[in-house]
Amino acid sequence: MLRGLYSAASGLIAQQRRHDTVTNNIANINTPGYKQVDAVTRSFPEMLLSATRENGMPRTEIGRWNSGVFAEEGVTTHRQGDLVQTNRFADFAILSNIEVAGLTFDASGKAVTEDGEIAYQPQAFFTVQGPNDEIRYTRGGKFSVSEDGFLLSSDGYRVLGANRQPIQLPANTTIDQLTLTEDRRFIDQAGNDIGIEMLISRINNPNELIREGNGNFRFADEEQVAEALGAGERVEVRQGFMERSNVDVSQAAIDLMAAMRAYEANQKVVQFYDQSLQKAVNEVGRI
Repeated sequence: MLRGLYSAASGLIAQQRRHDTVTNNIANINTPGYKQVDAVTRSFPEMLLSATRENGMPRTEIGRWNSGVFAEEGVTTHRQGDLVQTNRFADFAILSNIEVAGLTFDASGKAVTEDGEIAYQPQAFFTVQGPNDEIRYTRGGKFSVSEDGFLLSSDGYRVLGANRQPIQLPANTTIDQLTLTEDRRFIDQAGNDIGIEMLISRINNPNELIREGNGNFRFADEEQVAEALGAGERVEVRQGFMERSNVDVSQAAIDLMAAMRAYEANQKVVQFYDQSLQKAVNEVGRI
């Protein structure tokens, strides 16, 4: 009888984690460059139940029983977010649509190869220098400039240039006096190239990235470094714009309600088993 209790309890935990994931998405609706996370649930292996017989009689199969469910992981959706104009010179937004020969990606960034395997659309990221000079990747382009002229991310990480060194503005130069060109080079008001190019990294499989929080991602292998964006690829960096989060508010509200309803249903099952056990102990045991 406790089999159903264990299944319901695992459902409670899975729906709680799903609820937490959705509420985290909703809380980051206004976070620049935030990428939605979807909770993936998975059932435990099914077991075949059968009734045993005595005296050599064949056993009778009752059916299959699923022993529960668990929230396996949270998968990040890297689809493009909407761009909003801020007219702030330190704000940058990536507009990315990298193509791969022979593949057509859907709205979620997935494609099926000729072999039937799933491929993911490469994505472009700003490259920043995290703690202990570790490389991090982000789509949050709400930058600022430090007192010593370094271009910083919202977390205070230094933004890297094409030479993989932190971008530092020339002396007596403000970010308002610089313009980012289509090929990601900074020029001054006179149109002169100041010798600084912003590094945009190409991540061939964004699902290899590990979310660190605050919009930052890293590879599991700290020594792995993404390649720089190649020439001619369909990626644009717009100055004075900001990429909004790609959270689907309507779908998030639906998922939140579904998680609550599923949690309540599992809760009712637990209460039913609790009442049944109470009767078995207090009433059946008296006979």
